[in-house]
Amino acid sequence: MADTVKGPASYFPSIEKKYGRPIAEWKDLIRTSPLTKHMELVAWLKTEHGLGHGHANALVADTLAERQ
Repeated sequence: MADTVKGPASYFPSIEKKYGRPIAEWKDLIRTSPLTKHMELVAWLKTEHGLGHGHANALVADTLAERQ
């Protein structure tokens, strides 16, 4: 039986479907942004790219967690 995806990654299928971009592309945008703080990145994704709060938050949380 397959493991259920949990945490921020559980949003990824709906993000790809709703916004038409692969997750890797969103993560590249976040990584190359001059912004570094979680909520700054969330606000940027919402205002500049039209993402909803939950989707933006999931992408930022997962991407920033890779740095640790």
